[in-house]
Amino acid sequence: MGKKLPFLRRIADALDRLAPPPPSAPDLAAHEAFLWRSEPPGLEAVNKVNRVELSLLRGIDLTRDQLLENTRRFAKALPANNALLWGARGMGKSSLVKAVHKAVNAESGGKLKVIEIHREDISTLPLLMGHLRQAPDLRFIIFCDDLSFDAQDTSYKSLKAVLDGGLEGRPANVIFYATSNRRHLLPRDMIENERSTAINPSEAVQEKVSLSDRFGLWLGFHNCSQDEFFAMVEGYAKHHKLKIKPEELRAAAVEWSVTRGARSGRVAWQLVQDIAGRLGQRID
Repeated sequence: MGKKLPFLRRIADALDRLAPPPPSAPDLAAHEAFLWRSEPPGLEAVNKVNRVELSLLRGIDLTRDQLLENTRRFAKALPANNALLWGARGMGKSSLVKAVHKAVNAESGGKLKVIEIHREDISTLPLLMGHLRQAPDLRFIIFCDDLSFDAQDTSYKSLKAVLDGGLEGRPANVIFYATSNRRHLLPRDMIENERSTAINPSEAVQEKVSLSDRFGLWLGFHNCSQDEFFAMVEGYAKHHKLKIKPEELRAAAVEWSVTRGARSGRVAWQLVQDIAGRLGQRID
């Protein structure tokens, strides 16, 4: 046995080198936002969050109020749902999550944190949640922007287990918010392919669609009307004190939306940036 010990020690040392390092642990109480990095696994503090004020998000009043109320309940340790914000591009899905976090975090005395996880790191969610269990006095929104899955991607099964399944379940101090252009997070042709090739088509489709069922709160975002687009542009212009006449601003908004072939909060913001640049004004 004595001759085998050096050999066993070398094997143990090699396994230690292959094992991932433990997650890094910045001061969770000292920062309001973090990024989750999977390699090496750990949290990275965000010193300044890129977001807009809640009052500047127009045309989404109902969805704003629903997400705000859900987040307030979560911050107070009351029952709340995972939320899926789905629908039209550029209508403020991710902006709403970040703005709501700021508003509720101020109300909660800084105990509500937001952690962004990238789509490609979804498989490491269990590791992140295990890390957050160690801070029961804080509340965490895990946020994934533009979440969707392709035909060959099976990591959606891991997400299903984390959201609502598994032996441990989701930690009480964690909630999951995601944005997507797809209501069911999976492309239609992927679902149809399952329907056509499965032995039991109904069960196969239910397996794919059930991922979005793990989100108790579905918030739909739709293309805005012309009046809502004008309200977005005027709200941004007023907030940033652009020196432009109302009629000139409205004419610019019409021309800009026609040129872009779209009306959305993102398009409105791009117009305001263009006007500010032409006027020689800075936007903070």
